[in-house]
Order: sequence, then structure tokens, then C-alpha cells
Amino acid sequence: MLVDHSREKLINLMIYFVRNTKNCFKTKLFKLLFFADFLHFKETGKSITGLSYDAWKHGPVPCDLYYELKAPKQDLKEAIQITGVPDKDFLKLIPKKKFDDRYFTKREMQIIERVAFIFKESNADLTVEASHLKNEPWHQTIASKGQGSRVEYILALDGSKGAISTEDYQELQQELEALQKTFA
Repeated sequence: MLVDHSREKLINLMIYFVRNTKNCFKTKLFKLLFFADFLHFKETGKSITGLSYDAWKHGPVPCDLYYELKAPKQDLKEAIQITGVPDKDFLKLIPKKKFDDRYFTKREMQIIERVAFIFKESNADLTVEASHLKNEPWHQTIASKGQGSRVEYILALDGSKGAISTEDYQELQQELEALQKTFA
């Protein structure tokens, strides 16, 4: 069976962004996770956290995490103290643990560090604005399927320099399916 460390990556990525950017409350954190996941997918055909994002009014939202912040699972409670009002942006996250990079590849760390650097000083409004850029995945989803729809990772494959091709992605998916059948 293939080992999946998505949960450990998610919690550690939350710790990293809260520790390494200013004003990293719920909305900003959601956008940073989105940028990291979609940039990594664009280059490799795989997200970092495995989260799914929906197109909400203020940008992409990882709905599972959004709802979990109202009643965090034990591993999240042990890693991050959450204070404030869950339905408002002012949900303060205070890491209880140190960031653990052992679950991340070198490429993942480069992308995480790049996203943190770009948005280090920004507030939630700027990250929301950046997630709304024309022809980017959130914008394409809102334009084609409407608010509340799933923002598909495949929309990150835009043919730009450094992005994998749609054909390469499909080949990777076939290889992954074959591996899962072999080791399941």
C-alpha cells in the first residue's frame, strides 16, 4: 500500500505559513495553501496537501479544512491553537509545534518558500485579489461553472514555462492508477 502523508503535510504547511508570513489568519492561509497546491500541481501534476478547493465569493476555499476549523481533529488541535470566531476571518492560528520538513520534497519546499516570500507582508485582501486574477483557475471556475463549484487542478496546466502538459498529466495519472492496482 502506498503511504500518503497529506495530513502531515497540511498541518505542517499551516504551521509554516503562520510562522513565516504576517497577518496569516484564516482567509490568507486558505489562499496560501491554494497557491502552493496549484503551483506544485502545475509543475508536477500533483498537489502538496491533497485538498480540494471550491470557488467561493472571496476566492478558492479548502472546504474540508474550513469546516474542520470549527471542530478540529485531535492532530490539528495538538499542532495548532485556534482562537477566534470560525465563521469570520479573524481566526487566529498559533502553532504549538515546530515546522517539520521531513514530509516535503525539495521541490515542494521551494514552492512553499516562494509562496511565503511573495505574500510575507500581505494581508488577506491582497491574497484574495491575487486569487481572482483573470484566466487563473478560480476566475475560470467562476466564469464557467459559477460560485460554489470545485476549482479543478487541471486548470493550473496553462501551457506556461515550467508547467507540465495535459498529456504528461494524463500519463502520470495512468501510472498512478497502475501502481495503486499493483499495491492495493
